Amino acid sequence: MSTTPDSTDIDRLQRWRLVLGEAADDSCGTSLSDRLLRADASLAALYDSDRKGGLGSSSPHVARWLGDIREFFPTSVVQVMQQDAIERLNLQQLLLEPELLEMAEPDVHLVANLMSLSRMMPAKTKDTARRVVRKVVAELEQKLKEPMRQAVSGSLNRAERNRRPKLSEIDWHRTIQANLGRYLPEKQTVVAEKLIGHGRKRSALRDIVLCVDQSGSMAASLVYAGIFAAVLASLRAVRTRMVVFDDKVVDLTDETADPVDLLFGVQLGGGTDINLALSYCQQVIDRPDKTIMVLITDLYEGGNAREMLKRAAALKAAGVNLICLLALADDGAPGYDHQHAAQFAALGIPTFACTPDQFPALMATAIQKQDVALWAAKQGFVAQRGE
Repeated sequence: MSTTPDSTDIDRLQRWRLVLGEAADDSCGTSLSDRLLRADASLAALYDSDRKGGLGSSSPHVARWLGDIREFFPTSVVQVMQQDAIERLNLQQLLLEPELLEMAEPDVHLVANLMSLSRMMPAKTKDTARRVVRKVVAELEQKLKEPMRQAVSGSLNRAERNRRPKLSEIDWHRTIQANLGRYLPEKQTVVAEKLIGHGRKRSALRDIVLCVDQSGSMAASLVYAGIFAAVLASLRAVRTRMVVFDDKVVDLTDETADPVDLLFGVQLGGGTDINLALSYCQQVIDRPDKTIMVLITDLYEGGNAREMLKRAAALKAAGVNLICLLALADDGAPGYDHQHAAQFAALGIPTFACTPDQFPALMATAIQKQDVALWAAKQGFVAQRGE
């Protein structure tokens, strides 16, 4: 009987050889083609156990590596490898040299890294960086903008519909629909027993405050929050405020017209003073019973934790619909302070991590004053429980 493995076995063995590296040559008992050897070399440059800068500091070498991984691996894998190269090998030239940045596969994590380096980025790279960020923002807006607009607008219509409108406030289309059963054929008219109004149009129906931790671990959440802030700011029915904080507080509300400008106004890193951020929000919230405040943070407080909890309780008691998101990202919740999360939950503040695609539904739930913690549980998000 022949012992030569068939093509399926060779493919399987070659895959294992690529996973295990050169040391597995003998145990896998298979050879790699020239193309697979190149793929193996690109993996080894990044993941060899000694990790002593396998990619080197040469820009041409890095450029070749970027080209190779895009040839051999799908986009999702390329994005992971780029992020690993930056984190494991401190490969910041990927982001600081425009020629290399042009070759990188853009994604949320790349944008987050560009935000963190924006203050030290050379002038020659900034235009390229903005193009990369704008491309990612445009792709995410295309995916997230319409669901957000529909969720918020529809929820406001349902929450604010006026059943006792003045003549000027009557929504005639909805009123006729609601009274079609009272049509009088002989008079060819509808008796409008139920009047439905548009609601108040003179001012925003809700105030929304996005208060976002700009420490490094929250970078991806900050990117998504910036995009949602820009979408919300475009809706007349809500008044949106975007606040970011580390050990200082910066109000970026005036930058929400352009999410790219907003993201480049962020300074990732630094300490974390949630108490200070809550204090600022207390000062700027002037309609607490009409306000939804989303605090996006891992709750690692570097300031006064006791005062932080007191301020959160005060906002809740004043009527603010306060929600704490431990992350707004596709990859779940990072490390967070479990004790503070449980204490927030004990105050009646829904505390959990949320994916960006579900954020519009979260806002719709909050606008309609439904149980946000129950909604989170139904989505499979792990909500914190009070002690």
